[in-house]
Amino acid sequence: MPTRSQTVRLVLLSLALWVVATAYIRFAPGAFSDPLQGNIGFLTTLPMAWASVWLIQRFARLTTDQLMQGVSVVGAVAMMIDGAALRWMHGLYGADETIVRLGAAWLLWGYGVSLGVALVMASRQRRPA
Repeated sequence: MPTRSQTVRLVLLSLALWVVATAYIRFAPGAFSDPLQGNIGFLTTLPMAWASVWLIQRFARLTTDQLMQGVSVVGAVAMMIDGAALRWMHGLYGADETIVRLGAAWLLWGYGVSLGVALVMASRQRRPA
């Protein structure tokens, strides 16, 4: 389990990542409305998820055994913020309901990919050399 200071770091990082993702949806709607850009966005989620998991581990100074828990904390905090914002402040993501829906789909995809990447990274880090 992450320590108290690690958990604080994880929550702060979660808030920062949430702000960046929300700003991306709001200020780059073409990345979601254009079919080619939307598909590219889903494909580029893999390296971005890898970088995010790496950042989570480094920023919170997590051990291999703490990695899944740390990524889960970050994802849980960001997903709860997204859920509340989509329910009560959906205009935060933009005025176009289609963009908001496509942005939400991208967020869900990103959370899932990040958890999968964390599983792979944790299992690889546990392997003896």
